[in-house]
Amino acid sequence: MTLVLRAAAALIIASVLAACGANDREQLAYVETPVERLYNLGFDALERRRFDEAAAYFDEVERQHPFSEWARRSMLMAAYANYEAQLYSEAISDAERFIALHPGSSSAPYAYYLIAISHYEQIYDVGRDQSTTRNALQALEQVVNRFPETPYAQDARLKMDMTRDHLAGKEMSVGRWYLRNGYYLASINRFQNVIRDYQTTSHTPEALHRMVEAYVALGVDEEARQIASVLGYNFPGSQWYSDTYDLMTERGVALPGAEDMERDPTLLRRALDRIFG
Repeated sequence: MTLVLRAAAALIIASVLAACGANDREQLAYVETPVERLYNLGFDALERRRFDEAAAYFDEVERQHPFSEWARRSMLMAAYANYEAQLYSEAISDAERFIALHPGSSSAPYAYYLIAISHYEQIYDVGRDQSTTRNALQALEQVVNRFPETPYAQDARLKMDMTRDHLAGKEMSVGRWYLRNGYYLASINRFQNVIRDYQTTSHTPEALHRMVEAYVALGVDEEARQIASVLGYNFPGSQWYSDTYDLMTERGVALPGAEDMERDPTLLRRALDRIFG
């Protein structure tokens, strides 16, 4: 659990009473129970990391006492308990319902953050479909855009960077496969996606180099030279530029230096036009 998530949960549950005994739990399904007792039984289960049980108690608060202040709190607490139980779909559903019913609540930023972090925890490796990763990125962006000055936004920005890197990694994985198997135009499209959509990630230098490799394999040296010049201008000390330089030198293609690019901006502009189509 992140520090932001733990701190937010602590704020929501700050004013609870002492938890009641285990015998009370057995009666909950059959007897109407005071709201404070239900809530505190849920909190007690949460403290003992019995997250499924905690979520059930918080749900019962809302079922038995739907118009109480405790019901509003319990909705978010159930979402949090489900998150801790790794029941992410349930956590998202609870938080979305809270937002729909209480959009102006001071706890709304936390609800949006719970949704985002629940999507984020479901991100798979780059070999799988990335729809969950895209959902996570969209949810994290909502947190940042709606509540930019909150601690939730600060954490969301960090996770957005990692999420974009993950999506770029997927594009790179597919692009490399196309390149290895001779589908050069398809590989170029994938590497262009990385540079256009995820250019701030760690994958950009490799994407540029792989584009050079693809154009060289197609025998289109001028396009390869233009891409290589962008790589050299932006990442002159990288291993990827060193590999690109060696590749182009072997083909007898001279690359413009950074001074040439600065002296004649049209060189860089033409190269960028080639990259972004």
